[in-house]
Amino acid sequence: MSEFDAAVVGSGPNGLAAAVTLARAGLRVVVYEAAGRLGGGLRGEDLFGTGVVHDICSAVHPMAVASPFFRAFGLAERGVRMLRPEVSYAHPLGGDRAALAWHDLDATCAGLGPDGPRWRALMEPLLSRGQDMVELLLSDMRLPGGLRAAPATAVRTLLMGSRAGYSLFRGEEAPALLAGAAAHVVGPLPSLPGAAVGLLLAQLAHGPGWPLPRGGGPSIVAALADDIRAHGGTLVTGEEVTDLRLLGGVPLVLLDTAPTALPRLAPGRLPAGYLRALRRYRYGPAAGKADFLVSEPIPWAAPGVGRAGTVHLGGTAARIFRQETANARGERGEEPFVLVVDPAVADPARAVGGLRPVWAYAHLPAGSAQDPLPVVRAAIERYAPGFGDTVVAERGMSGADYARYNPNYVGGDIGTGMISLRQSLLRPVPRWNPYRTPLPGVYLCSAATPPGPGVHGMSGFLAARSALRREFGLAAPPLAPTGARGAAL
Repeated sequence: MSEFDAAVVGSGPNGLAAAVTLARAGLRVVVYEAAGRLGGGLRGEDLFGTGVVHDICSAVHPMAVASPFFRAFGLAERGVRMLRPEVSYAHPLGGDRAALAWHDLDATCAGLGPDGPRWRALMEPLLSRGQDMVELLLSDMRLPGGLRAAPATAVRTLLMGSRAGYSLFRGEEAPALLAGAAAHVVGPLPSLPGAAVGLLLAQLAHGPGWPLPRGGGPSIVAALADDIRAHGGTLVTGEEVTDLRLLGGVPLVLLDTAPTALPRLAPGRLPAGYLRALRRYRYGPAAGKADFLVSEPIPWAAPGVGRAGTVHLGGTAARIFRQETANARGERGEEPFVLVVDPAVADPARAVGGLRPVWAYAHLPAGSAQDPLPVVRAAIERYAPGFGDTVVAERGMSGADYARYNPNYVGGDIGTGMISLRQSLLRPVPRWNPYRTPLPGVYLCSAATPPGPGVHGMSGFLAARSALRREFGLAAPPLAPTGARGAAL
């Protein structure tokens, strides 16, 4: 008989969220992480030996402050400070032109000129049901909450899921703001999934914002890990699970892994039909990551961009549509979409000894082995002339490097699966319970399950809730810090 009631394989935010939920329900939980440190996409590292911490995967976390899991968990009460820049995200268009998504909706609309009223009409109904929209789109896609936001969300998603919706704007700024947010799906655009994600992220920009955790992603990891330990959980790093049979008969297993890892973990044990369904699962384009150590803030040409926590580089909406669609087809295209973050804009303590980190990645074809540094550096220089003169050190990770760094990022896909319409609703395979596998007591809980990518912990929480109910007859436990009031989700 195993000494544990449950094992979680993988310690990304979903794996840790699952472990928190199981441990708080009274189960004896162990988490196995193949890497030397916990965190998956939330890891940070002093890349150049200067004391400056660089976020290796994710850096900005609008989903974390809005997520029902993290809201119940209580990041602020656990000492995690989420720092919100006054400009959630910016989109330079060349020269002194830029679209700015201020946290303040009025300021945003004022900056969009004639398109300000149109942006307000698009956003205000979503903002009025902001948390409902989050609960709708961060659900298991079977029994969604937040249904009060469904009409406004559905109408706007259908509208902005095609070029017709973008044609309602007169200028280039507002369409670029929305297209940049939609490009976070890393797939063909315009599309219904891109519209849903873009609208969610845009309304979050004017709601809870696009914050950065003080000190970087490791602060969120530490809060989750501390809670697991406080409730009797065991955390094991540097130990790869290569076969589920090596777990010693633990009755419940949750896998924070890519679904294609399951056949390797359970060789010869999966039904043929489920294997065929897994083979149909598709991964998306790659991310090429660039980390820079710089001596001063990025010298953006357009006013206001330097006040943004996140900057999207890719030109007009039409250009982003062409590039993202070509990229999804495996073509390089003209100008890769690039995301840039200067964390010290919101968190000055991230600058150490006059040096500061710059985080960036480019969307590249799946499996790309291309060095992203020249592409990203050129993209930043295009909108911030002189940036190269501030660079003290740099490191690039191709899509192929990312896949080696984290096996969940198949082909460099940091979302662990393409965000197509089918895979938004039926990920990873068409099943009523998307987390449960045909193997007794084995569940998937990674970003390959609903609601998909993002640092929100909901895939882990929803998988753990399902497993608790089915395997142990238990309800989801309260998640709030000990001594604080908080109900189960």
